[in-house]
Amino acid sequence: MKTSRVTTKGQVTIPAAVRKQLGIHQGDRVGFVYEDGKVIILPVIKDIEASFGLVTAEQSISLKEMETAIQHRGGSV
Repeated sequence: MKTSRVTTKGQVTIPAAVRKQLGIHQGDRVGFVYEDGKVIILPVIKDIEASFGLVTAEQSISLKEMETAIQHRGGSV
């Protein structure tokens, strides 16, 4: 595990090895997700095409099922 010290301003340095693994460079933005007692650091994707595949569904549904769900939540059905 790589570690870093928190400054009085709440800042931490992301270790070089972690930055390299995540492809983070000077000036890049990172996001923080708190999940199950852990903080996950993710690089903020600048290009929408680069974000494909980051989120996966637990189950798939048909287009018709999706349209029905949208109509139902929108109050149209």
